[in-house]
Amino acid sequence: MVEFTRRNLMATSVAAALGASVAGVGGATQPEDPDTPRAPLVRGELKRFSTTAFGAEVTGPFVFDDGTPLYSLQHPDRENPAPYDKAAIGYFSGFQFSFDGDDDFEELSTPGTNEERRMVRSAAGDYEILARERDRINDRTELLGVPQTPDGTNITSGNFDGSQYADAGYTPDCNQFVATNDDGTEGYLFTNWEASPGNISRIPLSQNGDGSWEADLDDALNLANTEAFRELGGTRINCYGDLSPWNTMLSAEENYSHPRISLTASVGDIVEKGTGKGLRGANEFWNRPNPSEIQSAVDEYYDDSWYVQGNWALTGVELLAYYLGAEQVDQSSDGNDLTPIGDEYPNPYRYGYIVDFREPAAETPDPVKYYAMGRAAWECPDVQSDERTVYLASDGDSKGIYKFVADRPIPSYDDPMNVAGTLYAPYVTNRDAAVERPAADVDLEIEWVELGYASNAEVESWIAEYDDITQVDYLETHTDWEEGDEVTPEIIEAADRAVVENGNRDYVTDEEIVEWADQYETRGPDGVDEDLRRVPFIETRAAAKEIGATIEFNKAEGIDSIDEAGPGDYVYFGISELNDDMSNETGDIQLNRVDGGVVYRGQLESDYNVSTLEPVIVGPDASDPASVADDALINVDNVYVMDDGRVLCCEDADQFGRSYKNDCLYVYTPEDGLGGGDDPGDDDDYDDDDRGHGNDPDGHDDDNPGRGRGRGQNRLL
Repeated sequence: MVEFTRRNLMATSVAAALGASVAGVGGATQPEDPDTPRAPLVRGELKRFSTTAFGAEVTGPFVFDDGTPLYSLQHPDRENPAPYDKAAIGYFSGFQFSFDGDDDFEELSTPGTNEERRMVRSAAGDYEILARERDRINDRTELLGVPQTPDGTNITSGNFDGSQYADAGYTPDCNQFVATNDDGTEGYLFTNWEASPGNISRIPLSQNGDGSWEADLDDALNLANTEAFRELGGTRINCYGDLSPWNTMLSAEENYSHPRISLTASVGDIVEKGTGKGLRGANEFWNRPNPSEIQSAVDEYYDDSWYVQGNWALTGVELLAYYLGAEQVDQSSDGNDLTPIGDEYPNPYRYGYIVDFREPAAETPDPVKYYAMGRAAWECPDVQSDERTVYLASDGDSKGIYKFVADRPIPSYDDPMNVAGTLYAPYVTNRDAAVERPAADVDLEIEWVELGYASNAEVESWIAEYDDITQVDYLETHTDWEEGDEVTPEIIEAADRAVVENGNRDYVTDEEIVEWADQYETRGPDGVDEDLRRVPFIETRAAAKEIGATIEFNKAEGIDSIDEAGPGDYVYFGISELNDDMSNETGDIQLNRVDGGVVYRGQLESDYNVSTLEPVIVGPDASDPASVADDALINVDNVYVMDDGRVLCCEDADQFGRSYKNDCLYVYTPEDGLGGGDDPGDDDDYDDDDRGHGNDPDGHDDDNPGRGRGRGQNRLL
């Protein structure tokens, strides 16, 4: 067992932390992408199945029981010809993946013309659209994907100008189909809408006798506009998710604005330095008037400004207040004025969780947030077949992967608020072995470090203590301003500077986090004071950093495993970019940089633990030419494991050296098929001629086809 204390992290100098805080996403110059050995590389076979319309991501992959694939066309370019100029959810008519080992499609070519680049293309079947952004739904009373205020006003740019995270309805992401009959031909399609306020829609789907699918939009719902959802506080930035083993939609809140410290810095660095200058992250400015303007404010206040991590994701927080019923203050196309919102404001600790929709076929599904699983920018969960073990990925720079283990199977709790368990953060134990080595050559060895134990109800009670804090409180707490006084730019600056120096005193303080870590070190996670037990659950990233966990993964975008996975099967982890703090001198892991990202997999052990992450797909370098980049997986996003063990890999890609800008959907076939291998961490399982796109002279893998063995599952209520 590794001796694990926060001193491991505190040994990092404040100077190094300050250096990290101005690197990466903040717009500082990135180092030139080197030619990393064995990048790209595929251990198995990678075949392109589809390319999206220009400007669109591949999101929300799903495969019906008969093998028919579906995905969302997220934020396509408005100049595309109809119907590809609007966000949509569609399936591939006339094609089904074969789960019996047959080669079921010929690889799709790269898009070679402007016409091909502005449409959805596939290797087989036709992309048939089921629903599009802002379709009329629910007896034509609502717009698909668009949340409303309590009085029924659509939260769109026409009604609410100023700070917006995304156009409502323009960003469909995760899709999960919950079947309501034995043969899986009827049910409900749940879709995430990645915006703020967040939304999840439920569309009735049915399959006709000819295999085609039909959506009933008249009976579709925006769950954000239901009373049960609003009472929960709503959601924000609903990204990917999963279909639970108990057959419900799990939606992940990708609350990018949760960082209280930027990049590799820790709260201990702030305490040691005596100031948060250069280190504060976005969450500290959550209830600032015009919160999304904090980056430009910091740039103005300080000659040596820094990247306030997550600042851009504060857009839409004020719209969330209006969703909850706040009275609208003056707005304009140039942004909001300085009038603070004082009557209703969202509690930041209520966002950044996994949301389960119990009773999915009820008139109104019952939403529950799993607060005990921690708060982060969740891209997705993956619940194992023991119904207790959950792997989670937090998206963004210097974030992490986490694990939660419930005391007993989650659906066995009569009241989901009684779900209780232990939250863990990762610690990479073989960091020295990774220094300046190609990612393709290094398996990451993981120890899971306990952060804390709690129940859903306990964490919710801690969260509730921070309800009813508004923008008025931000000004009154940090300045001598009083409600009714004029709000001037000087008042805003005084409050901002106070928060930079001393933290936002309305929420968990720096001192509480450091004290929690000190007690953790001396007493263990179960010995901390009762009033500090909240820290790792509502300040998850800050707590994990403080005790030295390996929180430096860059854009952990996807986690999935085969349905009913058991010991010997694999969990796949998609890391969209392997750069910044996983490859520079600031982070603990110092692998060779791979801007194209890496897909790892971990083999489930007898207790559903994963202790080794082995790279199976390595993306290209940004400097690689089109002859390499055109056929390589770039910036993996969602991953979806099919019934036969093959993996759908979605892109949210930078163009790199490609001859085209479109994102692709690839099908990955593991070299060793579904599950197993006696020793997945042994490099001897692979020879030095591992092949993949960009390695073979012809860019294909005909010499290494590989296939998985079949396993099916009906998804039934």
